[in-house]
Amino acid sequence: MSHFDYHRPDSLGDALQLKQGLPDARWVAGGTDLLVKLKSGTASAGALISLRGLNELRGIDTSGGGAVIGALTPLSDVLAHPVVAERYPVLVRAIADIASPQIRNAATLGGNFCNASPCADTPPPLLVLEARVRIEGPAGAREVPADAFFLGPGQTCLGPDEILAAVVLDPPRPGAVGAFLKKGRVRVDIALVNVAVLVQLEGGSFAHVRVAAGAVAPTPLRLRAVEELLEGQRATPELLVRADALAAESVAPITDVRASAGYRRRITGVYVRRCLEQLCNEGSAG
Repeated sequence: MSHFDYHRPDSLGDALQLKQGLPDARWVAGGTDLLVKLKSGTASAGALISLRGLNELRGIDTSGGGAVIGALTPLSDVLAHPVVAERYPVLVRAIADIASPQIRNAATLGGNFCNASPCADTPPPLLVLEARVRIEGPAGAREVPADAFFLGPGQTCLGPDEILAAVVLDPPRPGAVGAFLKKGRVRVDIALVNVAVLVQLEGGSFAHVRVAAGAVAPTPLRLRAVEELLEGQRATPELLVRADALAAESVAPITDVRASAGYRRRITGVYVRRCLEQLCNEGSAG
C-alpha cells in the first residue's frame, strides 16, 4: 500500500474546503471497503480525508414520522434503532445480513451506499422505500432519489468535491409491508442476488408495489416492469408466477466465478415471487 497524507477535519465545512485543495484525496469513513482496496492496489489515493470527526453526519432523526440517517451512522446503530426497525423493517432485515457484527460496527450506511457495489445489501430496500440522498458540496446541499444516485459499478452522481450527508426516508405508507431475500454462499457472504419488495394490499389487490434487486445489473435497480404488472391487480398465484418470469427477464446479470448469469436470473425471479408470497400471506393473516 502506498504512503499518503491523512487528514481529519472536525467540521463539514472544513472537510469540503480541504477536499477542494486536494483533488486526488479520497473520503474515508469506516474504511471497511476502501482500505482493503488500497492495500490490494485496486484503488489509489493521493491523500485520505477522514470523516470520523464530522459528528453532524452521524445519528438518526425520527422526528416528523420519517427518518434522516446520517451518512456516518454505523450499520449496527441503524440495526439497533427501535423506531427504524418499526417503520422500515425491510431495511433492518437487509442490514442484519451484512457481514459480521464487528464489520457492522465499523461500516457506515453512507459508506455502504457510496461504495456503489452492484451487490451491496442496503440499496434494494432503500430503493423500494423511495429514499432520497442528501448531498453536500461547495455549491450547497441537494437531494436526489436513491435510484438516481448510482451510475455504474463504483460510480455515483457525487461531484468530485461532494459528500453524501444523509439518507432521507419519508414516513412509511400505512399498511405497507416489506420483505428482503439474499442469496449468498453463506448467510453473511456478498450477495449473488438480493431482492427487496414493498407492497400495500387493499382488498386482496396490490394498491402499491415497489420491487428492487441487486447483483443483477451494473447498478442496483428498480424492477419497474414488475411493479407495473402487479399494481392494481388481484394477488393470485398465477399473477405471482408471471411476476417471477418478468423479473428474470428484467435483469442483466454477468457470469463470474461466483455464479452464472442464468442462475442469477432464475434466482431473481424466484426471490421476487417468494417475497410477494410472503407479503400476501402476511396481508391475509393481518
